[in-house]
Amino acid sequence: MKKLKDEKALVKKAIAAGMKYGESRGVVEFEATDSVNEKLEYIYRLLVHDKVIQPIPEEQVSQKAIKHRLAIWASKL
Repeated sequence: MKKLKDEKALVKKAIAAGMKYGESRGVVEFEATDSVNEKLEYIYRLLVHDKVIQPIPEEQVSQKAIKHRLAIWASKL
C-alpha cells in the first residue's frame, strides 16, 4: 500500500464528506463525542454497503487500511 502524497488532508476531507453523505441519507447522526476511528469505520462500512467503494478483504481491515481507502475515495471527489 503506497502512501498518498497528502493522505492526512485527504482523510480529513473523507471524514467531512462521509459525515455529510451519511447524514444526508438519514442513516446516521454523528455526535461530537464520537472518536475519529469510529467515524472512519462507520463511513467505510456505509460506503461499502452502498457500493461506492470496493471493500477491503475482511482479514486485512485495519485503521490504516481504512484511512488509505477513504483517502483514495476523497481524492476522487
